[in-house]
Amino acid sequence: MNHTTAPLDLRGRFAFAIDQIAPTLQSLRSSFGANRHPDVEAAIISTCNRTEIYCAADHLALDHTVEWLAQSGGVAPALLRSHAYSLHDDDAARHAFRVASGLDSMVLGEAQILGQMKDAVRAAETAGALGSTLNQLFQRSFAVAKEVRTATEIGAHSISMAAAGVRLAAQLFEDLKQTRVLFVGAGEMIDLAVTHFAAKEPTSIVIANRTLERGEKLASRFGGEAMRLADLPARLAEFDIVVSCTASTLPLIGLGAVERALKLRKHRPMFMLDLAVPRDIEPQVKALEDIYLYTVDDLEGVVRQGHASRQAAVAEAEVIIDAGVRSFMHWLDQRGSVPLIQQLNAQTDEWRAMELARARKLLAKGEPVEAVLEALSRGLTQKMLHGAMAELHAGDVTAREHMAQAISRLFLRKER
Repeated sequence: MNHTTAPLDLRGRFAFAIDQIAPTLQSLRSSFGANRHPDVEAAIISTCNRTEIYCAADHLALDHTVEWLAQSGGVAPALLRSHAYSLHDDDAARHAFRVASGLDSMVLGEAQILGQMKDAVRAAETAGALGSTLNQLFQRSFAVAKEVRTATEIGAHSISMAAAGVRLAAQLFEDLKQTRVLFVGAGEMIDLAVTHFAAKEPTSIVIANRTLERGEKLASRFGGEAMRLADLPARLAEFDIVVSCTASTLPLIGLGAVERALKLRKHRPMFMLDLAVPRDIEPQVKALEDIYLYTVDDLEGVVRQGHASRQAAVAEAEVIIDAGVRSFMHWLDQRGSVPLIQQLNAQTDEWRAMELARARKLLAKGEPVEAVLEALSRGLTQKMLHGAMAELHAGDVTAREHMAQAISRLFLRKER
């Protein structure tokens, strides 16, 4: 599911922090039954805008996967299906390549998703859930994404969610230099948000984080202050702008705390930006007078500005992605021949060993080298052609015609 198919609160039920990915994948794979399906590969990509499960296996188990995911999020499978999409084979590969390239993001061409995908792949590797198929899929998706960013201007005009937040705040406050800004969290998204707001030179920047040391590290880069998350309710009234994005499973800023802050502020307006999935700020806060609360879904209209000017770059990117998909599917098709190739190599090695052993015996007996080499070559060619010759003399006329065509392609084609 993603920002186009599922509302924010439903996505929040299926948001997995990066440290949850490995145990969640182990749970998914064990649900298939380790003894019955030991080779199921799986990876989970979970961001504020999407949760996607990628699987590679010899059998289709979509219903089982949907039911497992629905149970993990505490919703009915039918509800999940109504907001989810499923893709197979080349469509799945194309989707992965588009996601990595920023073509499926709310912010067209944004680069953050690529890092998030790489983190998800590392988590899948740590969990032992990644095999050769998904590893190839993701490594190729990263290569395609790099080519898209190098060869097109897909990200040249993209407006990040952090930049969109600054735009919205600027609509409320005439001069952002006169504002005090609080950031809740210290992860990658908050880092981006601080960077964009700091460029507007607000009066003060404060980072509230559960780990004070991490908050201080981020604050020091922008001449800001760090505070403990536990102090947030008491100090909330100090801030004109609050930007929050943590991995908390429950809201950190409740209705009561905001009401008390507004009273202390004598109802001076507050701009609140909740970039977390699930939410950091209780949704009821939005209904309060003088509170301007925005979520990731509210930013969509802002970040889509300039979308039309990037359509030419999108078309160029799709061409690169199509080539990547064809290459990946060709690799996948070839893998089906690997067992047969291995058997052929083993058989020819066995024949070669037999003929070499026979040749060595003849040489030990004093047979002329030329005669031994002649016998060796004749023995090998007879063994290699025996099956084909036998098939030419077996079966009905139609079967023999098909076999004759196959043998002609295999043994009588002209060398290029």
